[in-house]
Parts: sequence; structure tokens; C-alpha cells
Amino acid sequence: MPKRSPTEDLSRRERQVMDILHRRGESTVAEILGAIPDPPTYSAVRSILRILGEKKLIAHKEDGPRYVYFPAKPTDQAREDVLAHVVQTYFAGSPEDAVTALLRLSDADLSDAEIRKLREKIRGARSDERQEAR
Repeated sequence: MPKRSPTEDLSRRERQVMDILHRRGESTVAEILGAIPDPPTYSAVRSILRILGEKKLIAHKEDGPRYVYFPAKPTDQAREDVLAHVVQTYFAGSPEDAVTALLRLSDADLSDAEIRKLREKIRGARSDERQEAR
């Protein structure tokens, strides 16, 4: 059984904050409040950030009198972890089924240029995978 990701057990608000931080790269509490639909109180956001810090999902730096928060893991790495979990959980480990679902979801009518780009990315991913296996 694959190991559970720490992001799997996030509350709705924790997930919203993580989504904002991954989208923006870094944010202050005020910026997070401005980006959350139907925002909670300032102190509630501070509590959410404390909890995310305890889970080691975010870090912060001081910028004068304020803290600026950012994801502890680079967004590219988090994206891969989430996709791996989705493929394993919802597509029985089949990348082919996951890609097919994505194409169906987007009602894709890909141009020849987009198909060429996808082929190049697939080749690149295969090449990276082979190099990591060595």
C-alpha cells in the first residue's frame, strides 16, 4: 500500500490555503485572506498556517514586521505527488487511463502542433524515467 501524502488529510480551509500558496508562490496572511472565498477571520488563517507549518507543508520568512508564507515543497514536486496519488487511487495505477480521462474532461480537440508537443513531453518523461532507473 503506498504511503499516504500529508496533503491527503487536509481540511477544506487548509486545502484552500495550500492551493493559494502553490498558485501565488508566497503570500502574507492578508493576501491569503483576500484570496479565500468567504474568508474566515485573520486569527483563523493564522491558526491554519500554524497547523500547516506543524505538518511541515509550509514555511515562512520575515519581511519586516510581517511573515511571508510559502509551500515547503516546490510546486512542481507537489504536483507530481498529487498526480501520482490520483493515478494510483482513481485509475488503478494506469497513466493511460488518467490521460484518457483528462482528454475527455477537456473535450480535447488537439491541434497537430499540440499533439506533437505531447509526444515530445512523453518522450522526455520516458527518457527521464530511464535515467532515474540507472
